[in-house]
Amino acid sequence: MKIEVSEGVLLRTKCYKDNNPCLKGELNNCCKVINCVNGKIHFVEPIVRSYCNNQVSFGDSCFCICPTRKEIFNKFRL
Repeated sequence: MKIEVSEGVLLRTKCYKDNNPCLKGELNNCCKVINCVNGKIHFVEPIVRSYCNNQVSFGDSCFCICPTRKEIFNKFRL
């Protein structure tokens, strides 16, 4: 399956780390979405618990603010 992300989302994502696996299409290296609230807040299980510009800690869990990751999950449930 080919995954396409809208140009506007890609432009907003460029401000994040260059090694963003979601941006590169490396979905097997992306954090797993474990819960999504209203299509806007995406709680994730990080692949590696390390500092990432896209991860925001929330108690014992974290959520992702990466526009590309959010669109991939919202459109394709991946």
